[in-house]
Amino acid sequence: MLIRIMSYNMHRAIGVDRLFRPERIARVIKHHKADIVMLQEVDVGVPRSRKLDLAKEMAEKADYPYYATGLNVKLFRGKYGNATLSKFPIIHSRNINLTVDNRKARGCLHSTIKIENGGDFSQQLEVFNLHLGLSSQERVRQVGLLINSADFNSLPPESPCLVGGDLNDWRTRLAPIFTDILNFECASNHSSGYHNPYLTYPSFSPTGGLDKIFYRGPLELIRRKRCWMGITRLASDHLPVLAEFELQAEKLREPEAQATEKKIHYLI
Repeated sequence: MLIRIMSYNMHRAIGVDRLFRPERIARVIKHHKADIVMLQEVDVGVPRSRKLDLAKEMAEKADYPYYATGLNVKLFRGKYGNATLSKFPIIHSRNINLTVDNRKARGCLHSTIKIENGGDFSQQLEVFNLHLGLSSQERVRQVGLLINSADFNSLPPESPCLVGGDLNDWRTRLAPIFTDILNFECASNHSSGYHNPYLTYPSFSPTGGLDKIFYRGPLELIRRKRCWMGITRLASDHLPVLAEFELQAEKLREPEAQATEKKIHYLI
């Protein structure tokens, strides 16, 4: 079954023109028709974004019935963090604290998503949506916190798994941890390996490949690209990246997991 994944640092829907325009972000998301969208820098209840719940706004405007939100940073008014939108039921979600010492709060939103096509296809996909810090040593420690977390460490190596988001990794130092040690492959580069990443920041003239998608398990990469709509150069300071995979069904179908009745999960 084909599934399309997007990772996008939406910069609180404040564009490089310093205007708050959530409709531009929603337009980019809707245009690319991804099945799962990993968003970073998502405001909830913050005055600079009209106190809106931007996860809910993006889900409604871009037609995603399910979403989860992991709020990491507490402001004087409101919070912000990561959000994952999905066309398929999110049956579990939890926010993993990646904050190092007294540095800015960071986190990774882990969502388990039930992929079904209404027929005989069924598979659970583990999605880790993260936003790492600005210091290289901080980022290495944050990756260590992630891979030693119960959520990540308990996953069988054969489970379909995605790790994506804004890694802030200017020199591509973190990619070998995922590819050479954890047996992931990178889907956000121009070719196989990780040495030639898509440049995504700043959006109007990109020089850094900060936004990544790694994958592992029964996922075959079919196509990948950096989004280059005219509006993406303005809507955020990052460009989105997209990857399309062929996802294999479970070999032995297990009883259906009970999807949560509520479509929203707030994790702090």
